[in-house]
Parts: sequence; C-alpha cells; structure tokens
Amino acid sequence: MTRLCPLFSGSTGNSYYIGSAENGILIDVGRSAKQTVNALAENGLDIKNVKAIFITHEHSDHVKGLRVLASKYQIKVYSSAGTIEALEEKNLINEKVDISPVDFEGREVCGMNVKPFHISHDCREGFGYVVESSDGRRTGFATDTGYLPDDIRHSLKGCDTVVLESNHDVGMLNCGVYPYVLKKRILSDKGHLSNETAADAAAELVRNGTTRLILAHLSRENNMPELAYQSSLCVLKQNGMKENIDFLLSVAPVENKSGAIIY
Repeated sequence: MTRLCPLFSGSTGNSYYIGSAENGILIDVGRSAKQTVNALAENGLDIKNVKAIFITHEHSDHVKGLRVLASKYQIKVYSSAGTIEALEEKNLINEKVDISPVDFEGREVCGMNVKPFHISHDCREGFGYVVESSDGRRTGFATDTGYLPDDIRHSLKGCDTVVLESNHDVGMLNCGVYPYVLKKRILSDKGHLSNETAADAAAELVRNGTTRLILAHLSRENNMPELAYQSSLCVLKQNGMKENIDFLLSVAPVENKSGAIIY
C-alpha cells in the first residue's frame, strides 16, 4: 500500500515522503537533515528506507537539508538539469551528492514511476512530479507555480491524489506588509498559486477523477489553513461536489508530528 506523508509544508520548508513502509522517496528536503530524519521517525518512517530524493527547484525552502542528508545517507538525488546547475552554482551540493537529471520518461524507483512536468516559477528550471505506484495509483505534486498552464493540467488529470499549492489569499497579500516588488512577484505567472486559483483547479481536478486534495505551501504571513480550506471547499460545493463522497480535502501541516499517514 502506498503511503503519502507530508513532513513539512509552507514558507519554512517543504518535504513529502511517498512509498511503502519499507522503502520510498522524498520530494524535496526543505528543512535540515536532522529535522527531516526526526520528522520521518515521528511518522513511523526510517531514513534508511528513503531510496531517492526528487527536487522541485533550488530555493532554500526546498533544499535546505539536501546536501547533508543525501551525502550522509548516500541517497540518490534527481532533478532537472537546470536545477542541478543552480544547485552547483550556489554551492548547495558538493561532490559527495550523487545527483542526476530526470527526463520526461520518468524514473523507476521503489516500484514507482516518477515523471516530472515543468512549473512556472522564478527559478532555473522547476519541476513538479507525478508518482505512479505499482497498483496504478497516481499522486501529483504541484506547488511553486504562478499559474497552471495546459501541460500541468494534463499531467495532473486523473491523478488519484494531488498535493496542490494554495499559497496566499490575495486580499491578505495586498493589504499586508510585504514590499510592492515582492507582492508583484508572488502574484505573477512565476510566483505562487492563490487560494482562489487553487480552488478553481481543485474543482477541475475532482471533475477529472481526483478524489483526494491536499492544499500545500501556505504562506505564513498571507494565508491561514482554515481560509485556504474553506476557499476550495466552497468552490467544490458550488460545483455540486460532496465532501467525503466525491472528494477528501485537507491542508498539509507546517510540521507533521501526528504520525498520521495519508492513505
């Protein structure tokens, strides 16, 4: 049985485990290596069972613990060629990190096929991922993108579960303390998805077969978990979809200490 466990989500770090109890992969390592190992243990998972790490992009809230974790535990790392170049230029990896580019045919790890798709973000070459398990179930990871072009929608179509960015409330952001330049960046096509955009995407995903939605990468300053949740729930209900019948909706925790494993 495939397990999906959000370890960290949000402005302070992002990381997800997907696989079985015996072996699996990480999507991003946005907290320190020690914090990541501890988070795995708190959720009943062992770092020794992590067979690969897939990196979305080079921003620190996605790679903070990568160099230490990958080199200490000798874990293979995959990402886009552009992200690898950026990591090398920023000295975020060294010769001890075994890293390779992943192409659009995907990579087989732990009985799962991991296929990337491009995201629209202010990074070198960002990737989202769709992970297909041996039983055919598909899980999509779509965060850190300013909008959802057709290729992302196509990649996510039919995924059983989608981890979907719901980063900010536009009103909170516009009225907040961020400088204008930062607000403009977040709202741009290379920024982050708003609650409103995520809600519309959620309805489209459920319409196309998704049954579980996990809202992720919430801004600490410009969002609230309940606000993100209600924004998507409202639009889903407006489209005639019933919670716990047509879909399950949740918000990824900033730091998962509950031991809860999603499916």
